[in-house]
Amino acid sequence: MTEETIFSKIIRQEIPTPLLYQDELVTAFRDIAPRVSTHILIVPNKHIPTINDVSESDELTMGRMISVAKTLAKEEGIDEKGYRLIINCNEDGGQEVFHIHMHLLGGQRLGPMLSV
Repeated sequence: MTEETIFSKIIRQEIPTPLLYQDELVTAFRDIAPRVSTHILIVPNKHIPTINDVSESDELTMGRMISVAKTLAKEEGIDEKGYRLIINCNEDGGQEVFHIHMHLLGGQRLGPMLSV
């Protein structure tokens, strides 16, 4: 069952969004409400609701998300000083859009890992 998400529409460019990267597996674009100076979302083109829904057939896609994060961090000039990758899972994990997405955060000193 494929559920439509805002990310699905961005991937297909039904919602025009400047893309930083797109291939057959993943798409990357800037977060519309950035929390830090560099805040990029990297999403699989295939709709996978949560990390709990990842299957063995998704391993290449999940690895590509990390490879793309590395490339974008270098392009953004944040690879040397450091950055953070975050994937939230379900409500208590802070997931708001139920289409897996990795946050690439950097460009400034980041605070504690958790702020509750």
